[in-house]
Amino acid sequence: MSDVILTPSAAARVAAIAARQGKPAILRLAVEGGGCSGFQYRFGLADEVESDDLQVEQDGVKLVVDAVSLDLVRGSAVDYVEDLGGSAFKVTNPNAASGCGCGSSFSV
Repeated sequence: MSDVILTPSAAARVAAIAARQGKPAILRLAVEGGGCSGFQYRFGLADEVESDDLQVEQDGVKLVVDAVSLDLVRGSAVDYVEDLGGSAFKVTNPNAASGCGCGSSFSV
């Protein structure tokens, strides 16, 4: 099993955003304290891959996760979904014991 998966739709969205901003196609997923359920996901474009990052690649786009965050998201899939509620990156995390209605925070 892969540590983390970046879906093709998420990779395509990252590539589009990176191209528009003139940055490398590297999406950083980090977990920080806070949010309604204890931890929250934070996404951002990264300029480079750090030495302790896990990196996975999909269609030429890299997803990087730091070593501390990796413990909380191991086995997760990062997807990009568009529905009536809007569009967003979404993490399907098998480690999350509970989540919240907004889908951006979780507890373990």
